[in-house]
This record gives sequence, C-alpha cells and structure tokens, in this order.
Amino acid sequence: MGLIKFIFSKAFLMQLLLAVIVLIVLGFGFIFWLNASTNHDERIAVPDLSKMTLSLVKQELDNADLNYVVIDSSNYNPDYPTYSVIEQNPAAGKFVKENRKIYLVLNPSGYREIAIPSLVGRTQRQVEPTLLALGFKIGNIDLRDHISEDEVLELRHNGATLREGDKLRKMSVIDLVVGNGKDNYYNTTTEDSVDIDDSINEAEELEDAGF
Repeated sequence: MGLIKFIFSKAFLMQLLLAVIVLIVLGFGFIFWLNASTNHDERIAVPDLSKMTLSLVKQELDNADLNYVVIDSSNYNPDYPTYSVIEQNPAAGKFVKENRKIYLVLNPSGYREIAIPSLVGRTQRQVEPTLLALGFKIGNIDLRDHISEDEVLELRHNGATLREGDKLRKMSVIDLVVGNGKDNYYNTTTEDSVDIDDSINEAEELEDAGF
C-alpha cells in the first residue's frame, strides 16, 4: 500500500515529469548535434568541370567546399585540352554534401602507342582491316613489280619502313607497298631475249647481203 501511495504521490509525479522533460530536451539536443555534424539537408550543386585543367578544378571545388580525386586517364580525345577533365562523378548538377569527393577522369597528352603486328606477306584485304581495327589510318597504296598480286611487301610511315613490333600512336597514317602480280625478273629476261634475237636476225640479213 505504501508503494502505491508513493507512486501516486505529488513528489513522485513531479520527478517523473521532470525526467520526461530532461529526456525530451536531450533527444532534441542530440538530433540537433547530429544534423549539424553531418550537414543534414545541406546540399551543394556539383559544378560542371568538363574541359577544365586541375588548377581550375581546384579553384572551382574550393569555392564549393568540395574535394576531388583523379582516378584515371581516358583514351585521348582531340576535342578536349590536354590533361583536362573528360568525365566526372557525380555528374554536374547533382547535389552532394559538403566536402564530398568528386572523381575525375583526365584527357591524356596524346593517343596511346600501338605495336605493329606481323603483316608483311599477307594480302592487302587482310592487312587493311587489321590496321583500321587497331586505330591506324591507311595512306597511299604503292604498287611494286612482284609475282604475288595483292601481297603486302612493306608498311611505311612518313617514308620510313615499319618493322614488326615498332610502335606508332593511334590514328597514325600507314602507307602500303603491294605486289602487282608482275614478275620483274621474267619480264627483264624476256626483253633481253628479244633484243638478242633481233641482233641475230640483223646479223643474218647483213651476211645474206654480202657484208
């Protein structure tokens, strides 16, 4: 009976009410601190960093209270300045919290170098698609007397003969020297034979004339 009287006593009810008020105040205080420490509901629009160099990126992100991390270099894009931003994540216009890191992909200084595969001795119809697939461009097609028609005899770049394993930047122009199906040795030998026959015939005609 004494416990029940104490529970319903004025003193106990006052202490209970005070405890509830303290808990509510502490709860609101904790929520306020949590929101302040995590920048709850505070959002910053990510700026467009496309084609910016890192020095401009730093200025732009410092003003927005954001950070950046360079994660990679992309394939070279001639439409973008060297070492400028090609891609960013999060994208421009997205809303993020303060101090969020923006991940950047930069444009390299030029096209990457590609090794020349073994192509000499193959047909032109085999070589051209291979070079185009590797990212090269086909330049002049020079024909040379050779018994094998359509066979690639040489690959050249700026007048220099290319060997297997040589490296050129992607989009370089490669000229081809291709056989035309004519046997130069056979043609030369035939022409020499004709000249000899003509000389013999002339000598016989002179002999018959009494010279």
